[in-house]
Amino acid sequence: MDRVSSFDEPLKKLLGGATAKVMAEHLDLHTVGDLLHHYPRRYEERGKLTALADLPLDEHVTVVAQVADARILMFNNGRGKRLEVTLTDGSGRLQLVFFGHGVHKPHKELLPGRQAMFAGKVSVFNRKMQLAHPTYQLLDASDADEATEAVDAFAGRLLPIYPACKQLDSWRIAKAVDAVLPSAQDAVDPLPAALREGRGFTPLPEALLKVHRPQTKADIEDAKARLKWDEAFVLQVALARRRYADTQLPAAARRPVADGLLDAFDAKLPFTLTEGQEKVSKEIFDGLATEHPMHRLLQGEVGSGKTMVALRAMLAVVDAGGQAAMLAPTEVLAQQHHRSITEMMGELAEGGMLGGSDRGTKVVLLTGSMGTAARRQALLDLVTGEAGIVIGTHALIEDKVQFHDLGLVVVDEQHRFGVEQRDALRSKGKQPPHLLVMTATPIPRTVAMTVFGDLETSVLDQLPAGRSPIASHVVPAKDKPHFLARAWERVREEVENGHQAYVVCPRIGDDAEEEKKGKAKKKATEEDPDKRPPLAVLEIADELRKGALAGLSVEVLHGRMHPDEKDDVMRRFAAGDVDVLVATTVIEVGVNVPNATAMVIMDADRFGVSQLHQLRGRVGRGSAPGLCLLVSEAHEASPARARLSAVAATLDGFELSRIDLEQRREGDVLGQAQSGVRSSLRMLTVIDDEEVIAAAREEAVAIVAADPELEHLPELRTVLAALLDKDREEYLDKG
Repeated sequence: MDRVSSFDEPLKKLLGGATAKVMAEHLDLHTVGDLLHHYPRRYEERGKLTALADLPLDEHVTVVAQVADARILMFNNGRGKRLEVTLTDGSGRLQLVFFGHGVHKPHKELLPGRQAMFAGKVSVFNRKMQLAHPTYQLLDASDADEATEAVDAFAGRLLPIYPACKQLDSWRIAKAVDAVLPSAQDAVDPLPAALREGRGFTPLPEALLKVHRPQTKADIEDAKARLKWDEAFVLQVALARRRYADTQLPAAARRPVADGLLDAFDAKLPFTLTEGQEKVSKEIFDGLATEHPMHRLLQGEVGSGKTMVALRAMLAVVDAGGQAAMLAPTEVLAQQHHRSITEMMGELAEGGMLGGSDRGTKVVLLTGSMGTAARRQALLDLVTGEAGIVIGTHALIEDKVQFHDLGLVVVDEQHRFGVEQRDALRSKGKQPPHLLVMTATPIPRTVAMTVFGDLETSVLDQLPAGRSPIASHVVPAKDKPHFLARAWERVREEVENGHQAYVVCPRIGDDAEEEKKGKAKKKATEEDPDKRPPLAVLEIADELRKGALAGLSVEVLHGRMHPDEKDDVMRRFAAGDVDVLVATTVIEVGVNVPNATAMVIMDADRFGVSQLHQLRGRVGRGSAPGLCLLVSEAHEASPARARLSAVAATLDGFELSRIDLEQRREGDVLGQAQSGVRSSLRMLTVIDDEEVIAAAREEAVAIVAADPELEHLPELRTVLAALLDKDREEYLDKG
């Protein structure tokens, strides 16, 4: 074990307390190993300067440039002085400013013609790009030792530029890396020798050396190829081991029986299943028929008929003598699922009741806000086995809830559930139940392999017949206010044609809750009118009732309403008594009102791409075409507007999730689901490295099948143990 110990050395020992403290607090680097895995973001070549013309605003940058001129200006009647330095690199110019006592040293050193590295945050002053008080290092002065060193380090060499922070510049990080680089020799290599040689990879110590101190561009490519593989491979081995462990668990095989509940249900379906639904159902039924727990992720576009597929799986389990539980993230959604499932099943959902079918079963709802009597009855139906299907929220997971024989758990919108919850539900079965996870957020294949790598995946990519296309348009409210007026006219026209509409806002607007945030926002708004708070449901509903939609029935729906109130509004909207529903994103998942054909999303730029796609899927669910209007005040050239245009341009969720990933990088998209692994993916980008991930997965599966405990691969075991500390275990459990 000594071989890993130098990687575990705290940085404080090698770098001194102050630097180590900044690294820990601002860059989350604590050990020698952490710092060796803090890879350069890019490399500068001597003479090849970052084009000053392309500097990103509001980011910490490192530039290498030449001083064109420097002058001292007085202000405040001579009481204050500032030094202005202009840099040039042939592509553009950049201004530096130094104030007060900080003027003297740079005034002596930054003489015209001098070349230096500068680091700081890019801001704009008087419509010009500038760096205020940048730190800098001269590259051509011969007087200071430090400068000589810098010249040596810089001349003819690729200069690593590290992800830095305000408190610690890139070149100070580079110096710290120099101090720990000798430890790279002790790196424990996770790749089995046969795999490493077979794929012609550079040994790990050499890869670390090359990534931090490359002599040539080929060095960088070599190192990156190797380090990406390590990350993908170690993660895929961890996932493969989880999948293997799951196959070792016992489970009751649940096979549908002839002439049972499922056949009775299929017989009364007014339509035939799509090919996709048939294919995915077969995959699920095959999984349910095995003696170990099925763990399957079902991805399907909004409205592709996932609920139907899940319901048929639940009926098959009930046929086989088990019970099925469906877990929804919100009460509104649980109630909605309960309503639509009982409607789809008709008398089959009234097993044991008068007028119910003798082949039927009871379908019960269990949520936190239910009355005591209803709750007691539901719990009783579960423990006796009277209820074959239960639909609920987190309330299903509480200790009091006992099942007669839980055979299948269906989780809707997986990314809202944590580990503990899934495990708690699992423990309700006599043996671990089968698990079906559903998501309407399309996940690119690579992300599915990485984040949900311990689940088998099924994809529903056809829309059922009878679904209508949705037209989407961006409404630039600031540049073209008359477009917004036209949007409200369109809503009115839809209502006059007998349809209904949604208006979605980012905020609720009941001030008690938002007072605290509001004060900060008010201050921000006074300083910068562009930073107004997001539009709110209550305010917009009020404006519409008085103005553009006067005379129509306009109601609100949001998360802080009492559950009964919410249910009442939804019921009246579904019945057609409400023309326009102004809501927050509570309607994002699962709300199904086929008569709703139009949706206006206010401040659409404040939502993510996949969220907009989800919301839009609420219209066009019937035979009439859908319309989605994305209202935004974002500037035409802004990234936010580009995002909205992308959403308007395609209805393909997989394409959008790809755009989303490219724009936001994976960190946000994988969100909390990836919290543990964020720090382990430094070189690998989930979106671009599809081949690496797929190949690593294949190798990992083969290795785990041959040696599940990794007895013959002690190095791989050591590296896995380091990766799977508490955080990351938890991440894998979320999968």
